Amino acid sequence: MKRRKRKIRHYSGIGGQAVLEGVMMKNKDMYAVAVRKPNGEIVVEHDEYHGVGYGSKLLSIPFVRGIFVFIDSLILGLKSLNYSSSFYEETNEKPTKLDEEIDKVSSGHEDTFLMVFTTLLSFAFAIALFMVLPYAISEVISKYARNDSLVAIVEGVLRIFIFVLYILIISRIRDIKRLFMYHGAEHKCINCIEKGRPLTVSNVRKSSRLHKRCGSSFMLFVMLISIILFFFIRVDSYVWRVAIRILLIPVISGISYEIIRLAGRTNFFLVKMISAPGLWLQRLTTKEPDDDMIEVAIKSVEAVFDWKEFLSDSFGYEIDESWLADDDKADQAAE
Repeated sequence: MKRRKRKIRHYSGIGGQAVLEGVMMKNKDMYAVAVRKPNGEIVVEHDEYHGVGYGSKLLSIPFVRGIFVFIDSLILGLKSLNYSSSFYEETNEKPTKLDEEIDKVSSGHEDTFLMVFTTLLSFAFAIALFMVLPYAISEVISKYARNDSLVAIVEGVLRIFIFVLYILIISRIRDIKRLFMYHGAEHKCINCIEKGRPLTVSNVRKSSRLHKRCGSSFMLFVMLISIILFFFIRVDSYVWRVAIRILLIPVISGISYEIIRLAGRTNFFLVKMISAPGLWLQRLTTKEPDDDMIEVAIKSVEAVFDWKEFLSDSFGYEIDESWLADDDKADQAAE
């Protein structure tokens, strides 16, 4: 059967994130984490994950469901990251007194305790850096600029500037750079199958590393929507101004999720325009992966998603195994 180039894209429903030397992929209630161990072996763990709002009718309400998705992505993301990092921890070190105290406090559930603590600490750090700090700087500027509307806009611009600067700084770290490469591999796999191509290293390599449903795009939408909301919602009290910026995070997350969800399901011109800034940001948070990273990402996809059935149902053709064989030969010849 002759291969045909297809410009059409079909929504697959799968998503994921990069972890330490690996990729986590999620499809409905199933998720898988594929990690390349220090010895070169690829190990895959897959399991079910039911979120904090599992079974609730709230998950079907627009703008509310995004709050639960945001919370679940944090929990599952940290859980997957902890799993991947376990293969790179020093195992010969003796437990410190701090480890022993944590074990006592957590009644033997040290991993769960640390995951919750890390989540709360990371969340607090993000609020301080991307919400409170821009506001504090804008308050200083307000002493010289009496226009409240201008100050509100400056605060939003500062928030985006700090966020982009933060990404640029951490991208210089070797481990973060590799994390961004695995992030690229994750996107390339999803783009590959949503474009109707068999999931092979060769096809994934040729696919785009940018995707409209990316968490980086979500974070940028959070920044942009916060500018709009904080522009119109104003109070006199300094304490309440800080409190509102924190309390409105679920609202902002809910709105951002709906935009990302819409962007992943349509190619409408206006949606493409709205998605463009997020795709530009992804040029910083994703890097081109090597073939070893692509192999790991493919293993993660295949653990939770039948891409052959998806291509058959969505694009109307059965996978010819000779295609996969030809791709393997082409890859071997290129090496």
